[in-house]
Amino acid sequence: MTTPQQAHCARTALVLFSGGQDSTACLAWALDRFAHVETLGFDYGQRHRIELSCRQTVRAELAAQFPQWAAKLGEDHVLDLSLLGQISDTALTAERAIEMAANGLPNTFVPGRNLLFLSFAATLAYRRGASVLVGGMCETDYSGYPDCRDNTLKALQVALSLGLDTPMTLETPLMFLTKAQTWQLTEQMGGAALNELIIEHTHTCYLGERKQRHDWGWGCGHCPACALRATGWQQYRSTP
Repeated sequence: MTTPQQAHCARTALVLFSGGQDSTACLAWALDRFAHVETLGFDYGQRHRIELSCRQTVRAELAAQFPQWAAKLGEDHVLDLSLLGQISDTALTAERAIEMAANGLPNTFVPGRNLLFLSFAATLAYRRGASVLVGGMCETDYSGYPDCRDNTLKALQVALSLGLDTPMTLETPLMFLTKAQTWQLTEQMGGAALNELIIEHTHTCYLGERKQRHDWGWGCGHCPACALRATGWQQYRSTP
């Protein structure tokens, strides 16, 4: 008889993988739990699209440094969602200063981004025989984005499962973790080697800056994404 744990490990997962710290943590988390894991990236005209070129390096390094995960790592997919960039007016899709908007959200918020990402991911997962979507959304350390909230994603999981007429599970392992706890999680899964991989090869900076290397990785050092990553690293390093 198959146990629930065995059934869980036999499933196929599709990870929304941008090439950043959070999605790399989610990819490692999925590789640690599922029999087969594929990755999906999106090209939506993002200002920091250098992350797209980091994705393949991260995948290759994970496979090379963690042979127990290499056999589980399947195909990578990239979808062209340039239309999202065309209809957005944000600091992530245009050369604009990053600031707070009148609605109280930072102008890095791309309306509907995660809703679209997960809808397209579910469509691809259905075709690829995957029943689990894994994303790095988090409502603990985030910028107030409403499509990162747990309630939003629970509702979307129901809608996707009903719309596809097949169970589709949305896993968000970082949902209630701080950035410091995310560093701790990756250390638990892959030790210092995984955290060093994240520092050296992932990309988070909203401005696409990869000329300055800090203790926590590459970036401008002052955009909201860099500030959050740096603060999390400092808190992680100061934890006994």
